Amino acid sequence: GFLKDAKPETIARAERWKEAAVICGAETWNEIEEFGVEKFDWFSKHLNLDNGIPSHDTFNRFFSIMDPDKFESCFREWVSTIQRDKAGDVISIDGKSIRGSKRSNLHAVHMVSAWSKNAGITLGQVYTNKKIGELNVIPELLDVLFIEGSIVTLDAMGAQMNIASKIVEKGADYVLQVKNNRRQMVRDIEFAFRELTPDSVHETIDQAHGRIEKRTAAVLYHPKMLRKHEVWDNLQSIIVVKSEVTIAGKTEFSTTHYISSLNTNAEHIMSVIRSHWGIENNLHWMLDVAFNEDGSRKMNQNAVINFSLINKIALEMLKRESSVKIGVKSRRMKAGWGVGYLEKILGI
Repeated sequence: GFLKDAKPETIARAERWKEAAVICGAETWNEIEEFGVEKFDWFSKHLNLDNGIPSHDTFNRFFSIMDPDKFESCFREWVSTIQRDKAGDVISIDGKSIRGSKRSNLHAVHMVSAWSKNAGITLGQVYTNKKIGELNVIPELLDVLFIEGSIVTLDAMGAQMNIASKIVEKGADYVLQVKNNRRQMVRDIEFAFRELTPDSVHETIDQAHGRIEKRTAAVLYHPKMLRKHEVWDNLQSIIVVKSEVTIAGKTEFSTTHYISSLNTNAEHIMSVIRSHWGIENNLHWMLDVAFNEDGSRKMNQNAVINFSLINKIALEMLKRESSVKIGVKSRRMKAGWGVGYLEKILGI
């Protein structure tokens, strides 16, 4: 009876059940079923359980046949109710493969997510079966996001003219990293900084746990130093960031290159570039460490994609509950130990 219709209340019931279970540490369909058995009395206060506890096979079938695009659309509507301060927000777009979904004859499901610095949440996700597929799905993701007034950051994979044009078309700015996939552009940037004095420079030094990291960002507002600069919509600046990382007396050097539609100073652009790392540290790393996402062995592609979104929702809810100063993994454990804290996270 749990799957016989596709009514919104049926979908909402399955999602609420799974969300509560995942928040409390469940990572498999069997664990979600066991969570329901252990918390039957609590669930009965909030949900109609006339047909008893759904089995793990029922949950598997449900999330395997649920349309990921429709689920994603519902997710974006929810995000729009909690996203604040869109103007000036840094939206970082990056991909992550769910390694456990790889099979001998299939590529791992690759999720491309948009992360908001201001809200500290995922704004949306799209999926592909190959990392190279990011080039095709990033424009799709940009199409469904409200990014006007924001700054979009992408790594070298996203340094594409059509992507830059899409960002500008939607009223946003971009900061795009360029690497050896655009060797000529890298050479042009290096030549420009040899020939011209930077228009703006900013330096930061961070020290922690015996590690000293010095970063220097230099900006030139001379995009015409790049060949074919005119094909990049609203290109305003080129940037070089040099890093020196010293650990135990040993120093390593690295240089990264960027192009941008921003004409702001080096301090601001440096802060935007550093914000891009948030999607790795606050989303991808969390999904692997606190949610063991890469360890998932789900077989069905829809189930993999839908479960990934459930994990992101759970992560957002856990991070938004700040009454206790403990890590996300510890919050999952605390929620599982007592329904009082779980209700606080769920807002019920």
